[in-house]
Formats: sequence, C-alpha cells, structure tokens
Amino acid sequence: MKTSAPRRPAPKTAQRDHRPPAARASKAAPTPGYAHAFVRADKERSLARRHPWLFASGIERVVGTPAPGETIALVDQAGGFIAWAAWSPQSSIRARIWSFDPADRIDDAWFAARVQRAVARRRHLRHRTDAIRLVCGEADALPGLVVDQYGQQLVIQCLSVGIDTHRETLIDALVSATGCQDVYERSDASVRSREGLPPFNGLRRGAMPTAPIPIEEDGVRYEVDVLQGHKTGFYIDQRDNRLAVRHEVERLVQERPGQAIQVLNAFAYTGGFSLAALAGGAHSALTVDSSAEALAGAQRNAQRNGWGQEQLPVEQADVFALLSRCALEQRRFDLIVLDPPKFAPAAAHLDRAARAYKEINRKALSLLSSGGALFTFSCSGAVNADLFQKIIAAAVIDSGVDCSLVRRLGAGTDHPIAMTHPEGEYLKGLLLRRD
Repeated sequence: MKTSAPRRPAPKTAQRDHRPPAARASKAAPTPGYAHAFVRADKERSLARRHPWLFASGIERVVGTPAPGETIALVDQAGGFIAWAAWSPQSSIRARIWSFDPADRIDDAWFAARVQRAVARRRHLRHRTDAIRLVCGEADALPGLVVDQYGQQLVIQCLSVGIDTHRETLIDALVSATGCQDVYERSDASVRSREGLPPFNGLRRGAMPTAPIPIEEDGVRYEVDVLQGHKTGFYIDQRDNRLAVRHEVERLVQERPGQAIQVLNAFAYTGGFSLAALAGGAHSALTVDSSAEALAGAQRNAQRNGWGQEQLPVEQADVFALLSRCALEQRRFDLIVLDPPKFAPAAAHLDRAARAYKEINRKALSLLSSGGALFTFSCSGAVNADLFQKIIAAAVIDSGVDCSLVRRLGAGTDHPIAMTHPEGEYLKGLLLRRD
C-alpha cells in the first residue's frame, strides 16, 4: 500500500513592508529632540505610496508638544521612521511631508536646495516668457508654497503653517536663486484660515510694486496687477492653452481665406485668451466678464499690443445670460473659450457645479460655426478630468451638435503634478471641434 509523505507546513508569508525604501532601511527611532507622531497602522499605506499629506484621522498619538509649523517625525507602530513633516494642529491635514529620507535634516540648507532645484526646473521657459511659476507646492516638495515671477518681481503665497514658519528662510533662498530683490506676499487665500493663519497681503522684501508690471508671453504683451489681481495677478497656468488658442485661430484663418474669424472669450478676466486669438489672426475677440475692472485691464492689454476696441470689444455681463442672448440673436462664433471660476470649491458642490458646467457648454456649442472650436476649462479641484469630460459629453448630446474631442488640456509645465499627489491636478480642459 502506498503511503503518502507527510505534508510540510506551508511557509509563513512575510508581511509586506509598504514603507518607502529609505524608511525600510532603518527601523531606528528618529533623531532625539524631534517630536514624533505615531501613524495608525491602517493609514500607513498612503504614506508608503509617498502621498504628501497625513490627515488628523491617521494619527494615533503624539510624543512631545510640537508647535504649529514645527518639523516632526512620523513613525510607524514599532517606532520606525516614515517621514519628516510639518505639524499643523488646526488643519484637517495634520502633517504635510517634507521628506521620506531619514538622513535629511530640514534646515536652511535643505530649503535652499529645494528652491534652487525648483527654479532650475523652469529655465526652459525663459525664452518664451518672463512670467513663470517658480515653485508649485507639493510638486516641488514644498507643500503650501506658491511662487510666481513677473519680470524682476517675485510674488509668494504661503498657504500652510509649515511654509509660513520658514518664510524668511525661503525668501532668502528665492532671492539668491533668482537675483530678484523685490518680494511681495499674496497670502490672502481662504485656505490659510484652515491652517490657523490670518490672511496677509503686503511687502516682504525690496520695493513696493507701484504700477501694473509689464510681462511678455510668446510675443504678446500683458500687464499684471500683483496687488489686487486674481491669484498672484495673472493666470500663468494657462500659458500653453493661450498658445493653443492662437494656433487654432491660425488654422481657421488658413482654412477660411478672406473670412473674418470671430472669437468669444467668456469669463475673460484681463483678456489673455482674447489677445492670443488676435495674435493668431482673429478679426475680433468679444471679451466678456462680470468685472468692469478686469475688462478695463483687457482693453489696456489690447492697447499695449496695438489693438483697439474694434478688435477687442468688451462686455460686462453674466456669461449665462449672454450666451442665451447670443442664441436668440442667432450669433455665431468660430472659436469660443469658456474659463469659468471654480463652480465646485468642495465636493459638496459637485452636483450644482456639474449642472453649471453642462449648461454653459451646451449653450456655447450651439453658437459655434461649422468647423469651429470650443476651448472649455474647469479649475475646480473637486471635478476630476474624467468627470469633467463626462459632463461635457452630456452637454454635446443635449446640444445636438456633432463635435470631436481634439485634445485634452491642462496647466503648463511650470505647474507639474506629483504622481503621488493627484489632487494637484486642478486645471482640466478640452478642445472640441464642431464637425
């Protein structure tokens, strides 16, 4: 009779270590003198994927009494190092990661190196423009810091308590890396209140900006109001999309010799897309915004480039109402740009935002001439790229207009998105052509 060999016990499967390689290399406790926060075991995975945020719900307990903005060590349940982070006791994002390398020391030299690297990454843009985003928060491993350069003027936004704590060190590094002596701070965004920080809008270094700052982008001249303008004064993130509008107008001009190309730029602010369209050869660009002050800026921008009111007519109006009126008047445009403000500042506003995006796009599509182009955008972080495309697809269906998706659009290369931080993708756009 055949006897079977005794079964060997199944080998034990080692529990996978999800931490980054640098953290796996050392189980040692972090450097003495640093407060440390123990991360809940079920929340370690996101940090293992190098996500730069840890929410309050992910912290089990804190050893020490870290001050707001202080660098702490995040550790696992065994006390092993995970990351260095800035402590933010009032924010739902309780810790923002500086580094996953246990050998790093988060000091002045470390910040200077991060700034130098960020500035160097943008050198390829200087032949096109003197308006550049030098630091883009999490994508440059400086979470909460935004820095824009306009000519020789730096404008900073300190949007997290960790960045605010190291503000002077960061400004020193920026001045050294760029040679710019004038630094103005526009930390007036509402997100500062979530960090327990008051708004701030004022001079930090050098001379006070006393007039709109002239800039140039792809041969087109603009003015920037860093004191009162949107964001830090200009929508730098739309640079590549302004160039795309220009190229699309050039295509239309070539395909329609002798025809006057008509453009509608809605939610136009100071007319960036309008000027790009005129540079491409458009006959006129109707520039619409609810702000009379923004439209006055658009007219000044046109004058800087030698265009008058005939080329850049402006209209202060509600865009929804204007689109309806244009439909009643049976007006047609060869190219339309829709770049509205945030319709969904948070996930709670998604349903309302989806209806608004669908409505303006449905109306705009009905105004497009045959072969015309629609550039449509969303800057709502709560609306991801897939959802935005679905909303626009629904608008296409409801409009009864046949059109094709030509390109997906996003922010320029000086606004990179860290692959471990998909939340950084706030600007989404689509280029559609009417068949």
